[in-house]
Amino acid sequence: MLQKLLGLPINASERGAQMDRLILYVHILMVVLFVGWITFFLYTLFRFRKGRNPRADYTGVKTHASSYLEVAIAAIEVVLLVGISIPFWSWKVSAFPTEPNAVHVRVIAQQFAWNIHYPGPDGIFGRTDIKLVNEESNPIGLDRKGDPHAKDDIVTLNQLHLPVNRPAVIEITTKDVIHSFFLPVMRVKQDAVPGMLIPIHFIPTKTSNEMREELAFTLTLPATKDLDPYVSMEDYKAADGTVLVKKGHLISKETAAKLVTSGITSVRIGPHYPAEIACAQLCGLSHYRMRGYLTVDSEKDYAAWVKDQEDSLEE
Repeated sequence: MLQKLLGLPINASERGAQMDRLILYVHILMVVLFVGWITFFLYTLFRFRKGRNPRADYTGVKTHASSYLEVAIAAIEVVLLVGISIPFWSWKVSAFPTEPNAVHVRVIAQQFAWNIHYPGPDGIFGRTDIKLVNEESNPIGLDRKGDPHAKDDIVTLNQLHLPVNRPAVIEITTKDVIHSFFLPVMRVKQDAVPGMLIPIHFIPTKTSNEMREELAFTLTLPATKDLDPYVSMEDYKAADGTVLVKKGHLISKETAAKLVTSGITSVRIGPHYPAEIACAQLCGLSHYRMRGYLTVDSEKDYAAWVKDQEDSLEE
């Protein structure tokens, strides 16, 4: 209900609810201040209009009501800052997870993409060298030949995979200008600054499948809506039992036409990527294209994905 009230994306982070409450409290304070100041403004216009006060009054206001209101507002702001914001900020910047099962990843931003660097089975990030950077074959300059720790490292483009219910530590930097790494569903945002490696941490609490189910809706066919960003949430079959589209698969225009021909006029669909990586800092002319995708897997699916990436390195 809170997410709908404030227009927030779904929350898939352990500490996301705390952030949402802080946002709600700030909005409530702003609404109270807005309504209060507008009411006071209208009151003064009416109370001190020229028709009622033909001559100026040089005595001024004698009541201390405004002072009391200012003290009350200041007290509320202190509570929000000292009681909620500072403890939450302290946790964000200092209480990094020390669990042995924590996942460590590096994100190297650039115009206009996110390079994701995993340390591999040895758990040690391989050495990188700017002299080895090749935008097509080696975008982060990973020294696979000179550093043994780099041989098993995994590098992906715009695809961040994390396991559910395990702490994630993301180290953020950039190859060029300032970017801002933003995961709305995790309620985390951090500027990527050239020459700096800035860590953030969070714990995903929902898999991508669970988020997809939460965002699913029923669409009536034929539809003018672009179906490319969506996948089917159920198996749909023709009258003879032929599978037209499987759960989790994309629905093309041709498939949509076959569904209608088979008498299926409504389908339940969900977003292909329910969690995106956004750049929250204007970083150039193609800033709008700087989009990545977060996939939160079950432990089994995450292990399978890592195995696939390791196998591709051996080929």
